[in-house]
Order: sequence, then structure tokens, then C-alpha cells
Amino acid sequence: MHVDTDDGILRIAFDRPGALNAMTRETAVTLAETIDDASPEEHHVIVLTGEGDAFSAGGDLQALSEGPASARDAYESVTDSFGRVVEAMLESSVPIVAKVNGDAIGAGLAVVALADIAYAAEDATFSCAFVRVGLIPDTGGTFMLPHIIGLRAAKKLAFTGEFFGAERAADLELVNETVPADELDEHVEETVDQLRNRPTEIVGMMKQAMHENMGRHWSEALDYENLLQVQARTSEAHEEGVSAFLEGRDPEFDT
Repeated sequence: MHVDTDDGILRIAFDRPGALNAMTRETAVTLAETIDDASPEEHHVIVLTGEGDAFSAGGDLQALSEGPASARDAYESVTDSFGRVVEAMLESSVPIVAKVNGDAIGAGLAVVALADIAYAAEDATFSCAFVRVGLIPDTGGTFMLPHIIGLRAAKKLAFTGEFFGAERAADLELVNETVPADELDEHVEETVDQLRNRPTEIVGMMKQAMHENMGRHWSEALDYENLLQVQARTSEAHEEGVSAFLEGRDPEFDT
């Protein structure tokens, strides 16, 4: 995995192009740890992509087949690797943008679903392929897919393991938009620039509120929303935003 930080942007790239960026347990742990280490004080946005022609072909079946033999050890292994990716991505206070440069299969598709914003090259292919190897979706797939694309659509993709293109991924809202492959970098950087100029701390609070409120009764969700809004109102970002508005200038947020 290739990791680079420049001007407050944390860029993470799956870096096994010869294996279509298939993920081992070690890859998953490194990804989770890297995301956990990101903070609004140092980073404005995380960009996640793949080297070569694929985003990620999912779990490395050969490597994963050499894992623990007992059910208990296997449970702890997947929880401490791919499960950590789910926790890290959903709880990160720094927004995560997936730049889907190529195929996103199995756990690769699940990672796209976990990202906050996702753009895909028009020639990218997707599949919730777990059923093809006798597995159920993991890396948060059974949780995030129904929330993003709806229960019936998620069932069909999971039950059949069918392959589909980027245009359908956009129609399902698995990705925000599709663009020609040679325009993907530019398109993603436009969003990166937008997020760089937003108060990352407040964006993180928005994400926290949305994730915490999934499945809650509206009254509980409203209470939690109001609690975070009180915190936002006392932040330096709010003070700067109001001052900039009253002074007719663009705000300059520290984080």
C-alpha cells in the first residue's frame, strides 16, 4: 500500500497491481491503521484509490485461505482485519473520497460503499462477488449496501454476484458520479479542493451525526443532531464562518 501526505491531503493507494490490488489481512490492517491516524488537525481529506488497472479485486483468496483453522480464530482474524477497516472508515473524522480508477469487486466494492464520496471511471466494473466463492458480503457489505442502494437492490447484487458497469453504479448511488477515465483525477481534485476549504472538524461532525442516526427514531436522531449543533456553534469554525459572512469575504478555516 502506498501512502502519501501532501498539503493536508492523505492519499492511500492499494499497490498490488499485479494481483489487481487484492487485499490480504495485512493490507486491511494497514489501511485501518492509516485511516485511524488521520486527524482534522492535520488532514482535510483522505483519497483512496488503486494503482494500475483496478481499484481492488477484493480479498486475496489464496492468502485468506491460509488463515486460522478454528472458527473462533477465524472470527477474530476477520474482525481484527477487514472489520477494522469498517470501523476506521465509518468513524474517521476526516472525509474519505474513493477514486475508483478500475474494477471494484467483493471487498473492493464494500470499501467504495464505506467511502463518504465516490467517483468512478466510466470503464470500471463492480460486483458484490462474495457469493461466487461461497461467502457472504463482509467489510461492512451487509450493512452499508442496503443503506446506500436499498434493500432489494442490495439483495439482488449480493445473491447473484452479477457484474455491472459504472453507469449502473451511479444509478444505484453506489458512486456519486462516473467520468471518463482520463478525467477522473481532475474530477476528484475538484472535490478535494472543495473539502480543503471547508472546516474539517465540522464535516466530521456531520458525518458522525449521519452515521449515528441511521436507524434511530426521529426524536432520538433530533436530540443527537441538536447536541452536535451546540458543539458546532461553540467552535472556531463557526466563529470564522459568521465573521466572514458579515465581512463579505471567504472564510479561512484552520481545520
